[in-house]
Amino acid sequence: MAEHLEIIIRTLIAFTSLFLGAKLLGKQTISQMTTFDFIATITLGSITANLAFNTSVPIHSVWISFAMFVLIIYMVEYAAMKNRKARKFFAGDPTVIIENGKLLEANMRKMRYTLDYMNQQLREINIFDVSEVLVAMVEPNGTLTALKKQEFREVTRGDLKLVSKAEKHIVPIELMMDGVVITRNLQENNIEEQWLMDQLEKRGVLKKDVMYAVLAPNGKLYIDTYHDFIPQPIDKE
Repeated sequence: MAEHLEIIIRTLIAFTSLFLGAKLLGKQTISQMTTFDFIATITLGSITANLAFNTSVPIHSVWISFAMFVLIIYMVEYAAMKNRKARKFFAGDPTVIIENGKLLEANMRKMRYTLDYMNQQLREINIFDVSEVLVAMVEPNGTLTALKKQEFREVTRGDLKLVSKAEKHIVPIELMMDGVVITRNLQENNIEEQWLMDQLEKRGVLKKDVMYAVLAPNGKLYIDTYHDFIPQPIDKE
């Protein structure tokens, strides 16, 4: 019994250590995976490898450790599915590194994100001039996404001399998630919550039924409800 308790404690310590270490190393270390995906993948692989060839460790001990990690992963994913703060904690937020053609050095230093790596990722999405970028951000999985300024976008309105007025904001603003209003985003963008409630009322949608609501740069409000009323979904898990 004492041996099993030791294994459980060591497993929890190993998981915590890996999580903190991955957070410390930064996003480019785990490109294409979130921090949690990175931990889950290497840990389960390591445990399975020990089960296969490390004869000095009893099979039941390895299975206890494996089961503990699977249980932790399941609980974390369930919490992330149900709670936005849990999602943000385990997956992280995107980090803006370029805004209106200007590098945000403080954000880059915080992630230990180098200019060489930034230029490589920009070239991968066919951007060779930083001044053309309206906004670029490093996603939680380490990839770089970018939006060019209007006049540099493909089949641009600039080429057609039809450049419209400046967009109201650079990136979409998330207003609701999982039926909960994101008050901070409303306040930072001077959006009244009553305006949002009025928009829901116009569409005949109840607040608790909203899965996701986002305000696009062009001012259009996108609302998705839990019930999509699609009789035959194209892809169903």
